[in-house]
Amino acid sequence: MQRYEDRSTKNQSHATLFILLGFSSHGDLYIFLFLAFFLVYTFTLLGNLLIIVLSRMDSHLNTPMYFFLSNFSFLEICYTTVTVPKMLSDLFTGNRTISFCGCLTQMYFFFFFGTTEFFLLALMAFDRYLAICNPLRYQMIMSYKVCLLLVLCSWISGSLVPITPTSVISQLSFNSSNKVNHFFCDVAPIIKLSSDNTFVINLIVFMLSSIVVLSSILLVMVSYIFIICTILKIPSATGKQKAFSTCASHLIVVTIFYGTVIFMYVRPASSDSIDLNKVVSIFYSVITPMLNPIIYSLRNKEVKEALRKATRKLRTFENHSSVITSISSYKADLTTNKNGNEFRRSK
Repeated sequence: MQRYEDRSTKNQSHATLFILLGFSSHGDLYIFLFLAFFLVYTFTLLGNLLIIVLSRMDSHLNTPMYFFLSNFSFLEICYTTVTVPKMLSDLFTGNRTISFCGCLTQMYFFFFFGTTEFFLLALMAFDRYLAICNPLRYQMIMSYKVCLLLVLCSWISGSLVPITPTSVISQLSFNSSNKVNHFFCDVAPIIKLSSDNTFVINLIVFMLSSIVVLSSILLVMVSYIFIICTILKIPSATGKQKAFSTCASHLIVVTIFYGTVIFMYVRPASSDSIDLNKVVSIFYSVITPMLNPIIYSLRNKEVKEALRKATRKLRTFENHSSVITSISSYKADLTTNKNGNEFRRSK
């Protein structure tokens, strides 16, 4: 591990290069941070890939709910991959420089996937509303084509939202400083570095963020208000528990994600802390994608059952493989013995 040195800034233009300060104030913890984030990232990839594979393999999971969940898991992989590999490279090599184009690209994709996540969470809440409040028409309304169209709209909308702020930021001048006090190219730290008037870009970012967050959270809240009202009307306690269990995992994920994002952006300016911002950013961009597979697997009986089936199939496959290997070895021994006997007779 190398500690970062400022020699990487020499003879380089502030307009074409940024330096991600990251966790420079915690140089003694570089090895620990690298190992911790590496393990978290690995678990995130494996956990979300497991959800995707199970949703495709198990016929019982071929439903709209798990179609959205598999897309959400793929989105989480993309979301965390935008920032974590670069952060791991910075911690390992000590070279925290990033080109201006690379910074803009990271910024765009971070908010592309983040915006898409808001839309997908809202869609999943709407899906649960239809399943619980309108079960007789659920299968007819949420056909495969409708689900595919809704997911495509979420991804396309998410890709369009960051275009304007990214384009405006690309036209700003950065002559005063090129040191970004963050571990990735977030919008706010980048805007602070500009020597231009940033009122317009701040207004654009605020308006777009407000529209995305408020519209999605409104759909989620309305959906769950109807869901709760419907569940309360169910006479039996078992029926209430069964109905609530189908949306409990999603509700936990929504609470964690929206809670951290709102805490990050809806605070008085006087309480703004750079170190606190980094911690909160780590939580919703690194920790939350890791928690989602755990939440959905532990809280969902169908996912746990699919995992048990997959484990049994894997064990059966391993047993068959060992049997085939044993038979092959036995045949090889017979052939060897036969050849040996023929050789001795020829003598």
